[in-house]
Amino acid sequence: MNNCALISGAAGGLGKAMALECAKRGYDLYITDISEVKLESISRGIKRQYNVDVYYKECELTDSSSVRLLWENIEKKGLFFNMLINVAGLDYEGEFMQVDTERLNHIVKVNIESVITMTHNAIKYRIPGERMTIINVSSLAAYYPMPFKAVYSASKRFLLNLSLALNQELRDQNIFVTALCPAGMPSNEEVIRSINSQGIAGRITTVNVSAIAHSCIDKALLGKKIYIPGFANVFLHFLSTLFPSSIQVSYIHRRWSWSKKNEAYKA
Repeated sequence: MNNCALISGAAGGLGKAMALECAKRGYDLYITDISEVKLESISRGIKRQYNVDVYYKECELTDSSSVRLLWENIEKKGLFFNMLINVAGLDYEGEFMQVDTERLNHIVKVNIESVITMTHNAIKYRIPGERMTIINVSSLAAYYPMPFKAVYSASKRFLLNLSLALNQELRDQNIFVTALCPAGMPSNEEVIRSINSQGIAGRITTVNVSAIAHSCIDKALLGKKIYIPGFANVFLHFLSTLFPSSIQVSYIHRRWSWSKKNEAYKA
């Protein structure tokens, strides 16, 4: 049975980069996202370039009916996986009380609940007898309480802890889990604007998504528990171990307040 990777959030940015990287390594793919048009385009391009099998289905990961149809489609095609990459995630940046409750809960549903569901189901469909690699896209934000991104950073901390716990629990079953903890990634125009608004601090912590995908899969296949891409980001994580959370959160609040003022001024 061929290597096969299941990737969520695969229609663009890091998810697309992960799909391309897996295809380069000879993995067949099953990719999912909310846009069927984008999935079809990516699928066609990967098949043409790398001569691997690519299956896809659009899915709203917060909708139980849509998720059920996804797994019925996988069952129908008789697919099994030895890699799962949970990329799908989102954030609605802003002051906590200025973001409506529905949006805040949506962050939790996409960043946490969908990862639990995908992981639980994918393990049931692992290739029998094969090592399985799971990559959960957390964030450098997982290490810090972050004003203006409070629910997002908390959700990414959940994914970090989940990954570490599952890696320990499942390794005897030949299942290994890696938490990917990137900082800024220039994946779309909105993200790029946010990175630029943070000045030099935003730019030095940004790493290209293709480079992240390549290195992350290398690290995951070697069984690394946590991967933080970029020297500057590794250094920032080291600094986080030196200062109490009260100091961290105060500094982050000042940085993001300055960033928002700077972005508003440029606008």
